[in-house]
Amino acid sequence: MRIFLALMFQQVRLGWRGGQTVLAIAFLFIAVTLLPFGIGPELRLLKELAPGLVWVVMLLTLMATLDRLFQADLEDGALDQLFLLPLALELVVLAKATGHFVVVVLPLLLAVPLAGILLNIEPVALPSLMAALALGAPSLVLLGAIGAALSVTVRRATMLTGLLVMPLYVPVLIFGIAASTPSAGGDGAVNAAGLGVLALFGLAALLLAPVAIAAALRAGLR
Repeated sequence: MRIFLALMFQQVRLGWRGGQTVLAIAFLFIAVTLLPFGIGPELRLLKELAPGLVWVVMLLTLMATLDRLFQADLEDGALDQLFLLPLALELVVLAKATGHFVVVVLPLLLAVPLAGILLNIEPVALPSLMAALALGAPSLVLLGAIGAALSVTVRRATMLTGLLVMPLYVPVLIFGIAASTPSAGGDGAVNAAGLGVLALFGLAALLLAPVAIAAALRAGLR
């Protein structure tokens, strides 16, 4: 556990020093500021599309930061050292993915309420959106880490990583947008069924993605 936490906090420090937190928040607010201009002056249409727009911006932000998750370690030789740690490689990559979640996703989640105001989301709908993003984001990070591991030996692999993980992201995106809509009744109650599906996705990703990431890294360094 001590090694796991050390790796996680190291990833947090590297992400913070590399400006990934600032990049993610800046990308979020640039996107939500420009999107209303593209949709036009229809506030009702903007309100209906806003949950989906937030999900797409979250997805694109993660894709823009995932390519350096393992590639930086490969370039400075640290990736070879990770294989020698007295810790299963599956737990090593899980620690790095957790650190990436902390340094990129948590600040985005904290910024979502303000982004929701810019997108004309009603306050009563924010709990559903926040809950759906919180449950869906771990799946996005872990699935994206699979793409980052598969493209670890390719320089400037942002586009390649996106192409690899996009098919995996589609189910999470579909159910995430559905879960972001409050349940019928107009009282702002969360969509329990949709959130349950996202939780199952997250559990499956937590169990299976580290195995796939570790196998991709082993295959890439042969």
